[in-house]
Amino acid sequence: MGSMTMISRVLGFVRDIVIARFFGASEGTDAFFVAFKIPNFMRRLFAEGAFSQAFVPVLSEYKETQSTEALKELLAKTAGTLATVLFFITLLGVIGAPVLIYMFAPGFDSTGSRYELAVDMLRITFPYLFFISLTAMAGGVLNTYGKFAIPAVTPVLLNLSFLAAICWLSPLLERPIMALAWAVLLAGIAQLAFQFPYLKQLGLLPRMSFDRGHAGVKKIMKLMLPALFGVSVTQINLLVDTLLASFLVAGSVSWLYFSDRLVEFPLGIFGIALATVILPNLSKSHAAGKTKDFSASLDTGLRWVVFLGLPAAAGLFFLAQPMLATLFQYDAFTSTDVDNASLSLMAYSIGLPAFILVKVLVPGFTARQDMKTPVKIGIIAVVSNMLMSVVLVFFFQHAGLALATSLAAFVNAGLLFTILIKSEAFKPQQGWVSFVIKVLIANLVVGVIYAYDYSPVQWYEWGAFDRVLHLTLEILMVVLLYVTTAFLVGVRPRHLLLKGK
Repeated sequence: MGSMTMISRVLGFVRDIVIARFFGASEGTDAFFVAFKIPNFMRRLFAEGAFSQAFVPVLSEYKETQSTEALKELLAKTAGTLATVLFFITLLGVIGAPVLIYMFAPGFDSTGSRYELAVDMLRITFPYLFFISLTAMAGGVLNTYGKFAIPAVTPVLLNLSFLAAICWLSPLLERPIMALAWAVLLAGIAQLAFQFPYLKQLGLLPRMSFDRGHAGVKKIMKLMLPALFGVSVTQINLLVDTLLASFLVAGSVSWLYFSDRLVEFPLGIFGIALATVILPNLSKSHAAGKTKDFSASLDTGLRWVVFLGLPAAAGLFFLAQPMLATLFQYDAFTSTDVDNASLSLMAYSIGLPAFILVKVLVPGFTARQDMKTPVKIGIIAVVSNMLMSVVLVFFFQHAGLALATSLAAFVNAGLLFTILIKSEAFKPQQGWVSFVIKVLIANLVVGVIYAYDYSPVQWYEWGAFDRVLHLTLEILMVVLLYVTTAFLVGVRPRHLLLKGK
Protein backbone atom coordinates (compact mmCIF):
# COMPACT_ATOMS: atom_id res chain seq x y z
CA MET A 1 0.00 0.00 0.00
CA GLY A 2 2.78 2.39 0.95
CA SER A 3 4.92 1.61 -2.09
CA MET A 4 2.01 2.04 -4.52
CA THR A 5 1.02 5.27 -2.77
CA MET A 6 4.61 6.48 -3.09
CA ILE A 7 4.46 6.05 -6.88
CA SER A 8 1.31 8.16 -6.93
CA ARG A 9 2.80 10.81 -4.64
CA VAL A 10 6.00 11.09 -6.68
CA LEU A 11 3.95 11.62 -9.82
CA GLY A 12 1.90 14.11 -7.84
CA PHE A 13 5.06 16.08 -7.19
CA VAL A 14 5.88 16.00 -10.90
CA ARG A 15 2.37 17.30 -11.54
CA ASP A 16 2.75 20.14 -9.04
CA ILE A 17 6.19 21.04 -10.41
CA VAL A 18 4.69 21.36 -13.89
CA ILE A 19 1.72 23.41 -12.60
CA ALA A 20 4.06 25.74 -10.70
CA ARG A 21 6.36 26.09 -13.68
CA PHE A 22 3.57 26.84 -16.17
CA PHE A 23 1.18 28.88 -14.03
CA GLY A 24 3.10 29.93 -10.86
CA ALA A 25 1.20 31.24 -7.81
CA SER A 26 -1.33 33.55 -9.40
CA GLU A 27 -5.01 34.45 -9.51
CA GLY A 28 -5.52 31.62 -12.01
CA THR A 29 -3.97 28.96 -9.77
CA ASP A 30 -5.83 30.35 -6.75
CA ALA A 31 -9.09 29.93 -8.70
CA PHE A 32 -8.24 26.38 -9.77
CA PHE A 33 -7.14 25.21 -6.33
CA VAL A 34 -10.45 26.40 -4.87
CA ALA A 35 -12.45 24.80 -7.71
CA PHE A 36 -10.55 21.54 -7.22
CA LYS A 37 -10.59 21.65 -3.44
CA ILE A 38 -14.41 21.71 -3.21
CA PRO A 39 -15.09 18.32 -4.93
CA ASN A 40 -11.83 16.97 -3.49
CA PHE A 41 -12.94 17.97 0.00
CA MET A 42 -16.30 16.28 -0.53
CA ARG A 43 -14.51 13.21 -1.88
CA ARG A 44 -12.51 12.89 1.31
CA LEU A 45 -15.54 13.70 3.42
CA PHE A 46 -18.00 11.33 1.72
CA ALA A 47 -15.94 8.74 -0.16
CA GLU A 48 -12.61 8.14 1.58
CA GLY A 49 -13.96 9.46 4.85
CA ALA A 50 -17.44 8.66 6.10
CA PHE A 51 -18.50 6.19 3.42
CA SER A 52 -15.37 4.02 3.55
CA GLN A 53 -15.35 4.02 7.35
CA ALA A 54 -19.00 2.90 7.39
CA PHE A 55 -18.90 0.60 4.34
CA VAL A 56 -15.81 -1.52 5.11
CA PRO A 57 -16.96 -2.72 8.59
CA VAL A 58 -20.40 -3.70 7.22
CA LEU A 59 -18.83 -5.38 4.18
CA SER A 60 -16.39 -7.26 6.45
CA GLU A 61 -19.32 -8.37 8.61
CA TYR A 62 -21.20 -9.71 5.56
CA LYS A 63 -18.05 -11.40 4.28
CA GLU A 64 -17.51 -13.19 7.59
CA THR A 65 -21.12 -14.07 8.48
CA GLN A 66 -23.29 -14.00 5.31
CA SER A 67 -23.47 -15.97 2.06
CA THR A 68 -21.81 -14.84 -1.17
CA GLU A 69 -25.22 -14.04 -2.67
CA ALA A 70 -26.10 -11.82 0.30
CA LEU A 71 -22.78 -10.03 -0.06
CA LYS A 72 -23.34 -9.45 -3.79
CA GLU A 73 -26.82 -8.11 -3.04
CA LEU A 74 -25.32 -5.70 -0.52
CA LEU A 75 -22.85 -4.46 -3.13
CA ALA A 76 -25.56 -4.01 -5.78
CA LYS A 77 -27.91 -2.12 -3.47
CA THR A 78 -25.14 0.03 -1.99
CA ALA A 79 -23.69 0.92 -5.41
CA GLY A 80 -27.11 1.81 -6.84
CA THR A 81 -28.13 3.92 -3.86
CA LEU A 82 -24.76 5.69 -3.71
CA ALA A 83 -24.79 6.44 -7.45
CA THR A 84 -28.31 7.89 -7.28
CA VAL A 85 -27.49 10.16 -4.35
CA LEU A 86 -24.24 11.27 -5.98
CA PHE A 87 -26.00 12.10 -9.25
CA PHE A 88 -28.32 14.59 -7.57
CA ILE A 89 -25.52 16.06 -5.43
CA THR A 90 -23.43 16.54 -8.59
CA LEU A 91 -26.35 18.19 -10.40
CA LEU A 92 -26.86 20.61 -7.51
CA GLY A 93 -23.13 21.32 -7.37
CA VAL A 94 -22.91 22.22 -11.06
CA ILE A 95 -26.01 24.46 -10.92
CA GLY A 96 -24.99 26.07 -7.65
CA ALA A 97 -21.32 26.64 -8.54
CA PRO A 98 -21.50 30.44 -8.04
CA VAL A 99 -22.94 29.97 -4.56
CA LEU A 100 -20.37 27.31 -3.63
CA ILE A 101 -17.45 29.51 -4.68
CA TYR A 102 -18.90 32.38 -2.66
CA MET A 103 -19.28 30.06 0.36
CA PHE A 104 -15.84 28.44 0.19
CA ALA A 105 -13.84 31.47 -1.00
CA PRO A 106 -15.78 34.55 0.14
CA GLY A 107 -12.66 36.65 -0.26
CA PHE A 108 -12.86 36.31 -4.05
CA ASP A 109 -14.45 39.47 -5.48
CA SER A 110 -17.79 38.39 -7.03
CA THR A 111 -17.11 40.68 -10.00
CA GLY A 112 -13.42 39.79 -10.34
CA SER A 113 -11.61 37.39 -12.65
CA ARG A 114 -10.70 34.96 -9.85
CA TYR A 115 -14.34 34.43 -8.95
CA GLU A 116 -15.57 33.99 -12.53
CA LEU A 117 -12.74 31.63 -13.39
CA ALA A 118 -13.33 29.57 -10.23
CA VAL A 119 -17.05 29.23 -11.06
CA ASP A 120 -16.32 28.06 -14.62
CA MET A 121 -13.76 25.57 -13.35
CA LEU A 122 -16.02 24.22 -10.60
CA ARG A 123 -18.74 23.37 -13.13
CA ILE A 124 -16.21 21.11 -14.84
CA THR A 125 -14.52 19.65 -11.74
CA PHE A 126 -17.59 18.98 -9.58
CA PRO A 127 -18.71 15.80 -11.45
CA TYR A 128 -15.37 14.34 -10.35
CA LEU A 129 -17.11 13.70 -7.02
CA PHE A 130 -19.53 11.25 -8.67
CA PHE A 131 -16.86 9.10 -10.29
CA ILE A 132 -14.27 9.17 -7.50
CA SER A 133 -16.82 8.27 -4.81
CA LEU A 134 -17.81 5.13 -6.73
CA THR A 135 -14.07 4.48 -7.18
CA ALA A 136 -13.69 4.65 -3.38
CA MET A 137 -16.43 2.05 -2.97
CA ALA A 138 -14.69 -0.25 -5.43
CA GLY A 139 -11.44 0.32 -3.55
CA GLY A 140 -13.13 -0.60 -0.27
CA VAL A 141 -14.18 -3.94 -1.76
CA LEU A 142 -10.69 -4.65 -3.07
CA ASN A 143 -9.07 -3.66 0.26
CA THR A 144 -11.46 -5.95 2.17
CA TYR A 145 -10.30 -8.82 -0.03
CA GLY A 146 -6.63 -7.96 0.54
CA LYS A 147 -6.08 -6.33 -2.88
CA PHE A 148 -4.40 -3.17 -1.57
CA ALA A 149 -2.13 -2.34 -4.51
CA ILE A 150 -4.82 -1.56 -7.11
CA PRO A 151 -6.70 1.13 -5.11
CA ALA A 152 -3.36 2.59 -4.00
CA VAL A 153 -1.98 2.96 -7.52
CA THR A 154 -5.25 4.26 -9.03
CA PRO A 155 -4.53 7.97 -8.17
CA VAL A 156 -1.61 7.76 -10.61
CA LEU A 157 -4.21 8.25 -13.34
CA LEU A 158 -5.12 11.67 -11.90
CA ASN A 159 -1.52 12.83 -12.09
CA LEU A 160 -1.07 11.48 -15.62
CA SER A 161 -4.27 13.25 -16.66
CA PHE A 162 -2.93 16.55 -15.32
CA LEU A 163 0.38 16.18 -17.13
CA ALA A 164 -1.31 15.28 -20.41
CA ALA A 165 -3.75 18.20 -20.13
CA ILE A 166 -1.00 20.74 -19.38
CA CYS A 167 1.26 19.57 -22.18
CA TRP A 168 -1.29 18.94 -24.93
CA LEU A 169 -4.64 20.50 -24.07
CA SER A 170 -3.67 23.84 -22.49
CA PRO A 171 -2.00 25.28 -25.65
CA LEU A 172 -5.28 24.70 -27.55
CA LEU A 173 -7.51 26.61 -25.11
CA GLU A 174 -8.25 30.32 -24.98
CA ARG A 175 -7.70 30.15 -21.21
CA PRO A 176 -4.88 27.58 -20.86
CA ILE A 177 -5.42 27.05 -17.13
CA MET A 178 -8.88 25.59 -17.87
CA ALA A 179 -7.02 22.45 -18.96
CA LEU A 180 -6.48 21.66 -15.28
CA ALA A 181 -10.25 21.49 -14.69
CA TRP A 182 -10.78 19.14 -17.66
CA ALA A 183 -7.94 16.95 -16.37
CA VAL A 184 -9.81 16.43 -13.08
CA LEU A 185 -13.03 15.32 -14.80
CA LEU A 186 -11.29 12.92 -17.20
CA ALA A 187 -9.25 11.44 -14.34
CA GLY A 188 -12.40 10.65 -12.36
CA ILE A 189 -13.82 8.63 -15.25
CA ALA A 190 -10.52 6.83 -15.84
CA GLN A 191 -10.04 5.89 -12.17
CA LEU A 192 -13.49 4.31 -11.92
CA ALA A 193 -13.07 2.34 -15.15
CA PHE A 194 -9.65 1.11 -13.95
CA GLN A 195 -11.27 -0.74 -11.00
CA PHE A 196 -13.78 -2.74 -13.08
CA PRO A 197 -11.53 -5.59 -14.32
CA TYR A 198 -10.27 -6.34 -10.81
CA LEU A 199 -13.77 -6.40 -9.33
CA LYS A 200 -14.81 -8.72 -12.16
CA GLN A 201 -11.92 -11.08 -11.33
CA LEU A 202 -13.34 -11.40 -7.82
CA GLY A 203 -16.84 -11.89 -9.22
CA LEU A 204 -17.97 -8.77 -7.35
CA LEU A 205 -18.69 -6.26 -10.12
CA PRO A 206 -22.07 -5.00 -8.86
CA ARG A 207 -25.26 -4.66 -10.89
CA MET A 208 -26.49 -1.41 -9.45
CA SER A 209 -29.95 -1.32 -7.90
CA PHE A 210 -31.42 1.52 -5.84
CA ASP A 211 -32.82 0.30 -2.51
CA ARG A 212 -32.62 2.51 0.57
CA GLY A 213 -34.62 -0.06 2.53
CA HIS A 214 -32.04 -2.85 2.30
CA ALA A 215 -30.80 -3.78 5.79
CA GLY A 216 -27.13 -3.44 4.88
CA VAL A 217 -27.64 -0.11 3.10
CA LYS A 218 -29.59 1.25 6.07
CA LYS A 219 -26.82 0.16 8.42
CA ILE A 220 -24.18 1.86 6.26
CA MET A 221 -26.24 5.05 6.13
CA LYS A 222 -26.79 4.96 9.88
CA LEU A 223 -23.05 4.65 10.47
CA MET A 224 -22.17 7.11 7.74
CA LEU A 225 -24.23 10.12 8.79
CA PRO A 226 -22.38 10.89 12.04
CA ALA A 227 -19.06 9.90 10.47
CA LEU A 228 -19.44 12.56 7.76
CA PHE A 229 -17.98 15.00 10.24
CA GLY A 230 -15.88 12.88 12.55
CA VAL A 231 -13.50 11.18 10.14
CA SER A 232 -12.62 14.24 8.04
CA VAL A 233 -11.75 16.86 10.62
CA THR A 234 -8.35 17.55 9.08
CA GLN A 235 -9.95 18.25 5.70
CA ILE A 236 -12.50 20.60 7.25
CA ASN A 237 -9.69 22.46 8.98
CA LEU A 238 -7.76 22.74 5.70
CA LEU A 239 -10.90 24.08 4.04
CA VAL A 240 -11.19 26.74 6.76
CA ASP A 241 -7.60 27.70 5.86
CA THR A 242 -8.60 28.18 2.22
CA LEU A 243 -11.68 30.21 3.17
CA LEU A 244 -9.69 32.63 5.34
CA ALA A 245 -6.77 32.69 2.87
CA SER A 246 -9.12 33.97 0.16
CA PHE A 247 -9.15 37.28 2.07
CA LEU A 248 -5.33 37.52 2.04
CA VAL A 249 -3.02 38.69 -0.75
CA ALA A 250 -3.16 36.90 -4.11
CA GLY A 251 -1.03 33.75 -3.97
CA SER A 252 -1.92 32.84 -0.37
CA VAL A 253 -4.22 29.97 -1.43
CA SER A 254 -1.48 28.65 -3.72
CA TRP A 255 1.22 28.90 -1.03
CA LEU A 256 -0.95 26.86 1.32
CA TYR A 257 -1.66 24.36 -1.47
CA PHE A 258 1.98 23.72 -2.36
CA SER A 259 3.06 23.39 1.29
CA ASP A 260 0.11 21.09 1.99
CA ARG A 261 1.15 18.93 -0.97
CA LEU A 262 4.54 18.28 0.65
CA VAL A 263 2.86 17.33 3.93
CA GLU A 264 0.49 15.03 2.04
CA PHE A 265 3.44 12.99 0.78
CA PRO A 266 4.40 11.34 4.12
CA LEU A 267 0.78 11.51 5.27
CA GLY A 268 -0.30 9.48 2.25
CA ILE A 269 2.53 6.97 2.37
CA PHE A 270 2.53 6.41 6.13
CA GLY A 271 -0.77 7.66 7.52
CA ILE A 272 -3.44 6.87 4.94
CA ALA A 273 -1.73 3.65 3.86
CA LEU A 274 -1.43 2.44 7.45
CA ALA A 275 -5.03 3.37 8.26
CA THR A 276 -6.32 1.68 5.10
CA VAL A 277 -4.52 -1.56 5.91
CA ILE A 278 -5.42 -1.50 9.59
CA LEU A 279 -9.19 -0.87 9.23
CA PRO A 280 -10.14 -4.30 7.73
CA ASN A 281 -7.85 -5.98 10.29
CA LEU A 282 -9.48 -4.13 13.19
CA SER A 283 -12.99 -4.80 11.81
CA LYS A 284 -12.23 -8.52 11.52
CA SER A 285 -10.82 -8.67 15.07
CA HIS A 286 -13.85 -6.86 16.48
CA ALA A 287 -16.32 -9.06 14.57
CA ALA A 288 -14.54 -12.16 15.90
CA GLY A 289 -14.41 -10.79 19.47
CA LYS A 290 -10.59 -10.85 19.56
CA THR A 291 -10.02 -7.85 21.81
CA LYS A 292 -6.32 -8.58 22.37
CA ASP A 293 -5.66 -8.73 18.62
CA PHE A 294 -7.62 -5.49 18.19
CA SER A 295 -5.49 -3.70 20.78
CA ALA A 296 -2.26 -5.20 19.44
CA SER A 297 -2.99 -3.96 15.91
CA LEU A 298 -3.56 -0.43 17.20
CA ASP A 299 -0.38 -0.66 19.26
CA THR A 300 1.67 -1.58 16.19
CA GLY A 301 0.07 1.20 14.17
CA LEU A 302 0.99 3.76 16.82
CA ARG A 303 4.58 2.51 16.90
CA TRP A 304 4.81 3.12 13.16
CA VAL A 305 3.50 6.65 13.70
CA VAL A 306 6.24 7.39 16.22
CA PHE A 307 9.00 5.69 14.21
CA LEU A 308 8.17 7.34 10.87
CA GLY A 309 6.09 10.40 11.76
CA LEU A 310 8.65 12.17 13.96
CA PRO A 311 11.59 12.11 11.50
CA ALA A 312 9.27 12.96 8.59
CA ALA A 313 7.99 16.03 10.47
CA ALA A 314 11.54 17.12 11.35
CA GLY A 315 12.65 16.68 7.74
CA LEU A 316 9.81 18.80 6.39
CA PHE A 317 10.46 21.52 8.98
CA PHE A 318 14.21 21.90 8.49
CA LEU A 319 14.26 21.26 4.73
CA ALA A 320 11.17 23.36 3.89
CA GLN A 321 12.97 25.94 1.75
CA PRO A 322 15.37 23.50 0.03
CA MET A 323 12.49 21.18 -0.88
CA LEU A 324 10.23 23.94 -2.20
CA ALA A 325 13.08 25.58 -4.13
CA THR A 326 14.15 22.28 -5.67
CA LEU A 327 10.65 21.22 -6.66
CA PHE A 328 8.92 24.44 -7.65
CA GLN A 329 11.17 27.52 -8.01
CA TYR A 330 11.33 27.71 -11.79
CA ASP A 331 9.87 30.14 -14.34
CA ALA A 332 6.58 31.54 -12.92
CA PHE A 333 7.21 30.32 -9.33
CA THR A 334 9.57 32.85 -7.72
CA SER A 335 11.89 32.83 -4.70
CA THR A 336 9.31 35.01 -2.90
CA ASP A 337 6.75 32.25 -3.45
CA VAL A 338 9.23 29.75 -1.97
CA ASP A 339 9.79 31.95 1.10
CA ASN A 340 6.06 32.30 1.73
CA ALA A 341 5.22 28.65 1.05
CA SER A 342 8.04 27.50 3.33
CA LEU A 343 6.49 29.35 6.28
CA SER A 344 3.21 27.46 5.95
CA LEU A 345 5.08 24.18 5.28
CA MET A 346 7.01 24.54 8.54
CA ALA A 347 3.74 25.22 10.36
CA TYR A 348 2.02 22.19 8.78
CA SER A 349 5.03 19.95 9.52
CA ILE A 350 4.61 20.56 13.25
CA GLY A 351 1.23 18.84 13.04
CA LEU A 352 2.28 15.93 10.80
CA PRO A 353 2.57 13.36 13.65
CA ALA A 354 -0.91 14.39 14.83
CA PHE A 355 -2.35 14.16 11.28
CA ILE A 356 -1.05 10.59 11.01
CA LEU A 357 -2.22 9.73 14.53
CA VAL A 358 -5.78 10.77 13.68
CA LYS A 359 -5.72 8.53 10.59
CA VAL A 360 -4.69 5.56 12.74
CA LEU A 361 -6.85 6.26 15.81
CA VAL A 362 -10.20 6.90 14.10
CA PRO A 363 -10.40 3.29 12.76
CA GLY A 364 -10.14 2.21 16.41
CA PHE A 365 -13.67 3.62 16.78
CA THR A 366 -15.18 3.01 13.34
CA ALA A 367 -14.09 -0.65 13.27
CA ARG A 368 -16.27 -1.07 16.38
CA GLN A 369 -19.04 0.85 14.57
CA ASP A 370 -18.74 3.71 17.06
CA MET A 371 -19.16 6.83 14.91
CA LYS A 372 -20.46 9.21 17.56
CA THR A 373 -17.26 9.57 19.57
CA PRO A 374 -15.08 10.79 16.64
CA VAL A 375 -17.87 13.23 15.76
CA LYS A 376 -17.95 14.77 19.23
CA ILE A 377 -14.16 15.05 19.29
CA GLY A 378 -14.18 16.37 15.73
CA ILE A 379 -16.50 19.20 16.67
CA ILE A 380 -14.13 20.23 19.46
CA ALA A 381 -11.16 20.11 17.05
CA VAL A 382 -12.89 22.15 14.33
CA VAL A 383 -14.04 24.81 16.78
CA SER A 384 -10.50 24.95 18.20
CA ASN A 385 -9.09 25.34 14.70
CA MET A 386 -11.48 28.15 13.83
CA LEU A 387 -10.74 30.08 16.99
CA MET A 388 -6.97 29.67 16.62
CA SER A 389 -7.11 30.51 12.89
CA VAL A 390 -8.90 33.80 13.50
CA VAL A 391 -6.29 34.78 16.09
CA LEU A 392 -3.12 33.49 14.41
CA VAL A 393 -3.93 34.82 10.92
CA PHE A 394 -3.51 38.36 12.26
CA PHE A 395 0.03 37.59 13.47
CA PHE A 396 1.37 35.16 10.85
CA GLN A 397 -0.98 35.58 7.84
CA HIS A 398 -1.29 32.33 5.82
CA ALA A 399 1.29 30.57 8.03
CA GLY A 400 -0.94 31.24 11.03
CA LEU A 401 -3.73 29.31 9.34
CA ALA A 402 -1.42 26.33 8.84
CA LEU A 403 -0.24 26.49 12.46
CA ALA A 404 -3.84 26.54 13.73
CA THR A 405 -4.60 23.41 11.69
CA SER A 406 -1.58 21.64 13.21
CA LEU A 407 -2.50 22.56 16.77
CA ALA A 408 -6.11 21.46 16.21
CA ALA A 409 -4.85 18.10 14.96
CA PHE A 410 -3.06 17.57 18.29
CA VAL A 411 -6.30 18.37 20.13
CA ASN A 412 -8.11 15.81 17.97
CA ALA A 413 -5.48 13.08 18.32
CA GLY A 414 -5.05 13.64 22.07
CA LEU A 415 -8.76 13.26 22.79
CA LEU A 416 -9.12 10.17 20.56
CA PHE A 417 -6.15 8.51 22.26
CA THR A 418 -7.38 9.34 25.76
CA ILE A 419 -10.83 7.84 25.15
CA LEU A 420 -9.41 4.66 23.60
CA ILE A 421 -7.28 4.20 26.72
CA LYS A 422 -10.14 4.92 29.14
CA SER A 423 -12.52 2.57 27.33
CA GLU A 424 -9.83 -0.15 27.45
CA ALA A 425 -10.27 -0.76 23.72
CA PHE A 426 -6.54 -0.04 23.54
CA LYS A 427 -4.05 -1.28 26.09
CA PRO A 428 -0.44 -0.26 25.33
CA GLN A 429 1.95 -3.18 25.21
CA GLN A 430 5.16 -3.29 27.19
CA GLY A 431 8.27 -1.42 26.03
CA TRP A 432 6.70 1.86 24.95
CA VAL A 433 8.89 4.11 27.14
CA SER A 434 12.17 2.59 25.94
CA PHE A 435 10.91 2.57 22.33
CA VAL A 436 10.07 6.31 22.39
CA ILE A 437 13.41 7.17 24.04
CA LYS A 438 15.31 5.24 21.35
CA VAL A 439 13.41 6.97 18.54
CA LEU A 440 14.03 10.40 20.10
CA ILE A 441 17.77 9.65 20.38
CA ALA A 442 17.87 8.69 16.70
CA ASN A 443 16.10 11.94 15.77
CA LEU A 444 18.49 14.04 17.85
CA VAL A 445 21.50 12.44 16.16
CA VAL A 446 20.01 13.26 12.74
CA GLY A 447 19.66 16.88 13.87
CA VAL A 448 23.40 17.25 13.28
CA ILE A 449 22.81 17.17 9.51
CA TYR A 450 20.07 19.78 9.72
CA ALA A 451 22.33 22.07 11.79
CA TYR A 452 24.94 21.90 9.01
CA ASP A 453 22.39 22.65 6.24
CA TYR A 454 23.10 25.16 3.50
CA SER A 455 21.61 28.67 3.63
CA PRO A 456 18.44 29.34 1.63
CA VAL A 457 20.29 31.90 -0.53
CA GLN A 458 22.66 29.21 -1.71
CA TRP A 459 19.76 26.98 -2.73
CA TYR A 460 18.23 29.85 -4.73
CA GLU A 461 21.49 30.45 -6.59
CA TRP A 462 22.00 26.83 -7.60
CA GLY A 463 20.59 25.41 -10.82
CA ALA A 464 18.13 22.53 -10.96
CA PHE A 465 20.83 19.85 -11.15
CA ASP A 466 22.73 21.12 -8.09
CA ARG A 467 19.52 21.48 -6.10
CA VAL A 468 18.36 17.95 -6.88
CA LEU A 469 21.81 16.50 -6.20
CA HIS A 470 22.32 18.21 -2.84
CA LEU A 471 18.75 17.59 -1.66
CA THR A 472 18.91 13.92 -2.64
CA LEU A 473 22.25 13.44 -0.88
CA GLU A 474 21.01 15.20 2.24
CA ILE A 475 17.82 13.10 2.42
CA LEU A 476 19.80 9.88 1.85
CA MET A 477 22.23 10.84 4.62
CA VAL A 478 19.34 11.61 6.95
CA VAL A 479 17.59 8.30 6.25
CA LEU A 480 20.80 6.27 6.55
CA LEU A 481 21.87 7.97 9.77
CA TYR A 482 18.37 7.66 11.29
CA VAL A 483 17.95 3.95 10.49
CA THR A 484 21.53 3.15 11.58
CA THR A 485 21.19 5.05 14.87
CA ALA A 486 17.80 3.49 15.57
CA PHE A 487 19.28 0.03 15.03
CA LEU A 488 22.31 0.78 17.23
CA VAL A 489 20.15 1.97 20.13
CA GLY A 490 18.02 -1.19 19.93
CA VAL A 491 15.03 -0.65 17.61
CA ARG A 492 14.34 -3.91 15.75
CA PRO A 493 11.84 -4.95 13.01
CA ARG A 494 9.93 -7.10 15.53
CA HIS A 495 8.94 -3.90 17.35
CA LEU A 496 7.05 -2.77 14.22
CA LEU A 497 5.50 -5.98 12.91
CA LEU A 498 1.73 -5.82 12.41
CA LYS A 499 0.03 -7.81 15.14
CA GLY A 500 -3.51 -8.97 15.48
CA LYS A 501 -3.79 -10.90 12.23
